[in-house]
Amino acid sequence: MMVQQLIAAVAACALYTVSAEVFLEENFDTFDESKWVHAGSHTSKEDEKKASTMGKFVHTAGEWNVDAEVAKGIQTSEDMKHYAISAPLTKAFSNEGKPMVVQFSVKNEKKETSFCGGGYIKIHPSGLDQEKYGGEDKYNVMFGPDLCGYDVSRVHLIFRDQKDNNLLKKEDIKLEYDDKNEFTHLYTLILNPDGTYEVLFDGKEKSKGSLLEGWDFPSKEIDDATDTKPADWVEEQKILDPADVKPEGHDDIKEKIPDPEATKPAEWDEDMDGEWEPATISNPEFKGAWVQKEIDNPEYKGEFKPKQVANPDYSDKVGVYEDNAFVGFELWTVNSGSIFDNILVTDDVEYAKAQADKLFKPTSEGEKDAKKAWEDSKKPAEEPKKEDAAADAAADEGVEEVKEEEEKKRRALIKRHSNLRPRRG
Repeated sequence: MMVQQLIAAVAACALYTVSAEVFLEENFDTFDESKWVHAGSHTSKEDEKKASTMGKFVHTAGEWNVDAEVAKGIQTSEDMKHYAISAPLTKAFSNEGKPMVVQFSVKNEKKETSFCGGGYIKIHPSGLDQEKYGGEDKYNVMFGPDLCGYDVSRVHLIFRDQKDNNLLKKEDIKLEYDDKNEFTHLYTLILNPDGTYEVLFDGKEKSKGSLLEGWDFPSKEIDDATDTKPADWVEEQKILDPADVKPEGHDDIKEKIPDPEATKPAEWDEDMDGEWEPATISNPEFKGAWVQKEIDNPEYKGEFKPKQVANPDYSDKVGVYEDNAFVGFELWTVNSGSIFDNILVTDDVEYAKAQADKLFKPTSEGEKDAKKAWEDSKKPAEEPKKEDAAADAAADEGVEEVKEEEEKKRRALIKRHSNLRPRRG
């Protein structure tokens, strides 16, 4: 039996290996603009006006990098611009019954103190007009960083539901301070066929869970609209105890009473001081305002909840898209300089991890040194070095000694000439 199970497991593994596919792998060794199409087929004045707000991606490795060939990507080239570029997958595919992995890197190279701009990728269905690509185009998934100063700092993960609503995650996937620097970072989304997801940041888990719990997808059941609360439904859990009545004379008990130990001073003059009244003290018999006790309501029926019926909008294929055909970057940036690279769309989780190790790790381990070397190369040439500091100090000390000796001679001459001057008297 165990042998048969092992054979079945190996066969299943082999079947998955054979069926695993890569639908897009783009490292931008070259920039094919017939494949990666900038939005901008402008034929009307309205289109031309819109074109003035559009920025262009440029093919570059940036100003500093570990390996110029490996680091080549597409970079936003102008501040305060809207960018829209897309590319078709090798073929349209369905992610039903298998994972969908979306992975890419972003480097906000020109970030100084703060940065504001989107950095997310979209997965679109078939029919996308690449020349007119924009924010109104339907997408299945939107994934990637969204940064703006200190106010916005998250990884966007948005899914389209069955009614074409774009659902944001209920709780943001936060980016920490060190996640927002100017170096290259790798973003990985693993969308599993069982309706769960995992987001990796630089190969490490950033968020994971269920799509049904993290997003407002239609639930399996909803309230029955015809099931309304009966008029005699009792929701009061507590009632006043009719057996609890206020004791007779309760309100006659005063809060303050005259101090029984107080005595009228001997010197008190009622004609002059008026009628004497003793000081008051708290009455130990005083019980405060009477409050009637409460008891459980024997008629209480609990909180009314309508009956549950099947939700016609529910789908058991949450996160499953039959038609994934294009990728695109459609975003607005205040600051330019973002380089996008190493784009991968596949159903092979292990292949994505292998590519992350191969392409991202060498970059992440060497970028700080690469940036420092680039900064050092931009510094102005230093002036020729002066003589050794100790020698300079010794020379300065010698000059001071000569000056001091000359000053002594000058004073001696003045004194001598003063003694030789004729005296009066």
